[in-house]
Amino acid sequence: MSIHSDDTRRVTTHRLQEMKARGEKISMLTSYDYTMASIVDGAGIDVILVGDSASNVVCGNTTTLPITLDQMIFLAKAVVRATKRALVVVDMPFGSYQGNSKEALASAIRIMKESHCDCLKLEGGEEIIESVKRILCAGIPIMGHLGLMPQSINKYGSYTVRAKEENEAEKLLRDAKLLEEAGCFALVLEKIPAKLAEQVAREVSIPVIGIGAGGGVDGQVLVLHDMLGLTNGFSPRFLRRYANMHETMTNAVKHYISDVKSCDFPNEQEQY
Repeated sequence: MSIHSDDTRRVTTHRLQEMKARGEKISMLTSYDYTMASIVDGAGIDVILVGDSASNVVCGNTTTLPITLDQMIFLAKAVVRATKRALVVVDMPFGSYQGNSKEALASAIRIMKESHCDCLKLEGGEEIIESVKRILCAGIPIMGHLGLMPQSINKYGSYTVRAKEENEAEKLLRDAKLLEEAGCFALVLEKIPAKLAEQVAREVSIPVIGIGAGGGVDGQVLVLHDMLGLTNGFSPRFLRRYANMHETMTNAVKHYISDVKSCDFPNEQEQY
């Protein structure tokens, strides 16, 4: 029996809540352009994240910090144009919401108005709760993000597993409940112990999506370029590669080069 849903209705924040209630796992992947988003959406994904991971896989930066609000809006527009079913979530980039809740609201409104996305994702708990509340009061849905928060990498100093110590684990659980109480519709937990992630998913009523957080949560998210094997220098324990597109594309390009050099392309049937 297939566990994939053929339901073609548009996915909404309310539908994610219904999926959690009935125990149906939520599938989520990143996309950053029209073509890839068309494929991902057409395959039946539930949620597409226009992630600030574009800073790494699209722009070539070593962290997510450099990507700008304008760049995120540009990418989000393309993804939204391609999407017919999935819920489209856009990361608010570093510097667009921390420290100033009025600026956070202005940034959030820009993303929503200019990209036509469905909702936004913010990293952090108590530290950003004023921004979260102000954005939610404007009617903009928010997905939270706790655990390893890539926008805080300079504070952490490494991408190691977070919340292994009791005090950090307790804070994460408090932050999860704080975000739920504020009105966030879902939560991403990145690279934390599986038992802690399962506890969070059990103790909050909103859907919890994991990345490197074990199987006891309500859904999973991966970076598309990683799971397709487009990137080959990133191999954390939680990553499963479903294809080796780096090799496939490299071989295709080499074949094309060979055909051009040998005058095999274009042949008589491929010209006017």
